[in-house]
Amino acid sequence: MPYLDLPTHRLHYRIDGPAGDGPAGAAPWLTFCNSLGTDMHMWDAQIDALASEFRILRYDSRGHGRSSAPRPPYSLAELGGDVIALLDALAIGRTHFCGLSIGGLTGQWLAIHHSARFGRMAVCATAARIGTTDGWNTRIAEVRANGLGPLVPVTVERWFTPAFRQQEPETVDRILTTFAATSTEGYIGCCAALAAADLHDSLDRIANPLLAISGSEDPVCPPTDLGDIAKGVREGRHLSLPGRHIVNAESAREFNAALVDFLS
Repeated sequence: MPYLDLPTHRLHYRIDGPAGDGPAGAAPWLTFCNSLGTDMHMWDAQIDALASEFRILRYDSRGHGRSSAPRPPYSLAELGGDVIALLDALAIGRTHFCGLSIGGLTGQWLAIHHSARFGRMAVCATAARIGTTDGWNTRIAEVRANGLGPLVPVTVERWFTPAFRQQEPETVDRILTTFAATSTEGYIGCCAALAAADLHDSLDRIANPLLAISGSEDPVCPPTDLGDIAKGVREGRHLSLPGRHIVNAESAREFNAALVDFLS
């Protein structure tokens, strides 16, 4: 279990895929960034499909999974800085990127501020601004008072369609178990970053080719949010797939095919 120790916290990460030079040279890097209340294993359905073609870096965002939780609040710049610190530590000069929800917002920030470190950007179930400041501050107060447990019922409704919950109960249970076990401080810290983040006025600075993937029934970040990102950047397109917020799990086969096609 490799970790990167930073001044205020440590990041847990994992690398999958071919090492060194293959027949066509070294495999390109692809970095995944998880959503609020999940860990790197939310991308398990992508690894088998992509690890033969890409050198994949996954990590638990600060305060999530096995990464430690520095004292909140966090900022979007700090979340993006964690990615750059990982790339520097691992001597990764350039990588493709795929992030979902707050991970997709982190990807937008990275494309704005560190475009040279990235190739193609996939931002999924996200927005240039997710929710409202008041909404996130209310969420912070609720979690401080009661923890994450009371949020599980509404989270499962937002994240997965009833059909998927019936068809893939083990997948849903695994992701929700991770959600409930997320550090309260880490969750609150990321909520604070979401409360302050608004990239609407900076989207036109994104020059990296960008694919915005939405869940067709996502109540958190509806398809219009992803369409707006695709229209706002210099070279973007939008794809909507069946599912709600965790669309990479709900439409894994279609998601993987679209991602491979885009990155190739």
